[in-house]
Amino acid sequence: MTEVLFYHLERRPLEAVLPALLEKCLERGWKAVVQGGSAERLDAIDGVLWTYREDSFLPHGTVADGDPVFQPIYLTTDTDNLNDATVRFLVDGAEPPDLAGYQRAIFIFDGRDEEAVAQARVHWKQASGQGHDVTYWQQNDSGRWERKA
Repeated sequence: MTEVLFYHLERRPLEAVLPALLEKCLERGWKAVVQGGSAERLDAIDGVLWTYREDSFLPHGTVADGDPVFQPIYLTTDTDNLNDATVRFLVDGAEPPDLAGYQRAIFIFDGRDEEAVAQARVHWKQASGQGHDVTYWQQNDSGRWERKA
């Protein structure tokens, strides 16, 4: 059974939230794949992961970098798992593949976008119906994630 987490963005944008979540994956020794809804959005995320902090970056790559199996974080618009990731992030309306092969799948959606919220509800029902362990998270006023369901 895969843990499927839904992160509802209300206070901060994806670019501010994703690096910290990816850092936690790497700290646990997990590889991650970030599936985006468009190449343009992944280009923006690619830039953020190199520059989100002055004293650090997150090692990652895209198809343009080659050798995806060696990437601890792989950015893609495809549904494949070329770096043998244990965690799959789905952002910007990406359609999920079969999630059964992952330890975790994390949907991150913008709560100010009605279409994104509706799409997240559809994915929630699908993941629940497939027997995955599904949880829902929101940020509190201090920026910490709180489990709501």
